[in-house]
Amino acid sequence: MSMGCGSGRVVPPLTVKMARASNPRSTAAMWMRDRLDELFVDEDFADWYPSDGRPGLSPARLALVSVLQYTENLTDRQAAEAVRCHLDWKYCLELDDAGFDFTVLSEFRDRLAEGDRADRLLAVMVERLADLARQHPPRRPAVGHHTLRTSP
Repeated sequence: MSMGCGSGRVVPPLTVKMARASNPRSTAAMWMRDRLDELFVDEDFADWYPSDGRPGLSPARLALVSVLQYTENLTDRQAAEAVRCHLDWKYCLELDDAGFDFTVLSEFRDRLAEGDRADRLLAVMVERLADLARQHPPRRPAVGHHTLRTSP
């Protein structure tokens, strides 16, 4: 199986409309898509897949599913169900389709476990998060005329 088609960097309009309508305050998955759009790109996984063969799923999307799965402590079946049923996950993953079979996640982890791939992927993620932090440094709260009162 060859590497699948990557992210179009665009959330399908109907997915945006439905996700925002059902989650007006956003969710962690939606925040991840809006702030960390290029946390993973398919090119990061180019040496994981042969260049010929039937195209598979986007490895960048599978990596994001793995992150979401970890943050919500889900099994592979539950994560695949979340891809099918949770609009905020569809938004994060830029999907408008039914998702994939849960066994794809264990196959992805098998590829991740080969050699130093996990370490390299973690290094890419840390580097991109550090770049994001440099671009958007944390804001300090404004100091106003209100002060905290302490108990005597």
